[in-house]
Amino acid sequence: MAEKILVTGGAGYIGSHCVLELVEAGYIPVVIDNFHNAIRGADALPESLRRVQQIVRQPILFQELDITDKEALQELFSKHHFSAVMHFAGLKAVGESVQKPLEYYRVNLTGTICLLETMKAHSVRNIVFSSSATVYGDPKYLPLDENHPVGGCTNPYGKSKYFIEEMIQDLCKAERDWNAVLLRYFNPIGAHESGMIGEDPQGIPNNLMPYVAQVAVGRREFLNVFGNDYGTDDGTGVRDYIHVVDLAKGHIAALKKLKENCGCKIYNLGTGTGYSVLQMVRAMEKASGREIKYKITGRREGDVASCYANPALAERELGWKAAFGLDKMCK
Repeated sequence: MAEKILVTGGAGYIGSHCVLELVEAGYIPVVIDNFHNAIRGADALPESLRRVQQIVRQPILFQELDITDKEALQELFSKHHFSAVMHFAGLKAVGESVQKPLEYYRVNLTGTICLLETMKAHSVRNIVFSSSATVYGDPKYLPLDENHPVGGCTNPYGKSKYFIEEMIQDLCKAERDWNAVLLRYFNPIGAHESGMIGEDPQGIPNNLMPYVAQVAVGRREFLNVFGNDYGTDDGTGVRDYIHVVDLAKGHIAALKKLKENCGCKIYNLGTGTGYSVLQMVRAMEKASGREIKYKITGRREGDVASCYANPALAERELGWKAAFGLDKMCK
């Protein structure tokens, strides 16, 4: 009997790619999403999941649901027998979190508490949590490994991820039958090779690559580059970009880790290589055959100069390694 996995926020960019990988790995994903970062498609399904259905040629179970709605969560858990939860749901824009801290704490923290309490009530004690490299704050050393100090976060979004990590770790300490894998993502970019799903934010993109892509296709006139006076090779910020399909495969590896009754484990998901903003612009120009115009503006609040991973622990313990390089990500 195939295992059912609850996927919260599964209609979003990363969630939808994970849903696809779950199906291909033989699991049955049950997706909940409140459409905050998803577009409505036909048949009351999010457009991203309608497309996933086309790729995998089988229906995806979906329910519109907000994780802060505990009654609806309880009802969902009484209908399905989940073996684990993949938790993606939450607000995710660094800049917006600086402007709306309370909203970020309400959704991300209380939503997760509702989810964990409901899991506990229904004896579901396995979770893979979508965390972030923002928990490391301004790096004390590079590349970042899992032993790097956490909590010196430079924005409320990062703090909310850090607080959730702490909650899950405390829960695993208090109740030994809980298993959790906390995955600290670096910068997911790219799309499934079908080209049918990917990142297409509505409104002004908060992340570099969708913005660059929108300039490439003419939807936006130019890219704002936030600061060129960092202590990096070309003065622009350096980040570790990881292909979203590599990231999704990391979640499948994490599910297998839960089976070992692993307690609470933390892994970086990155490539170990940092690229600057201007290197990414050039790589996208090469992939698209279009000129990408940009303007240098002031630094953005909450940004750090360089951030890239040491992914050795995930490679060793999960048997996972990022397979796709920069050209594939941009393509």
